[in-house]
Amino acid sequence: MKINGIDALYYSAKDFARARMFYTRMIGAEPSALYEEFCEWTLPNGEAFGVIKGEHYRPGSGVLFNVDNVRASIAELRAADVIFDDDGAIEETPVCYMAFGTDTEGNTFILHQRK
Repeated sequence: MKINGIDALYYSAKDFARARMFYTRMIGAEPSALYEEFCEWTLPNGEAFGVIKGEHYRPGSGVLFNVDNVRASIAELRAADVIFDDDGAIEETPVCYMAFGTDTEGNTFILHQRK
């Protein structure tokens, strides 16, 4: 398995509208994607930063590590005793595949494979 880079970093927000306004001012641009539950800004180097409304999807914040093959990456990390949510189930969205894991310190991360 090889991590190709970081695709995105997301924060959860208790007050989604306030957080969206804060980051819009800080980043100096409107979100490139805006939905009821989350918004995302595409940054100049292609990475993304987003804010998730409350705990609509999953609690906490997470970094999305880009991998070539999420299924193979899960298998390799599980063999090294890495714990994944939902027994390593892969979530599919219109643009990607994701698996949600936890590191040794309890921090969450996401293995992210673009379609």
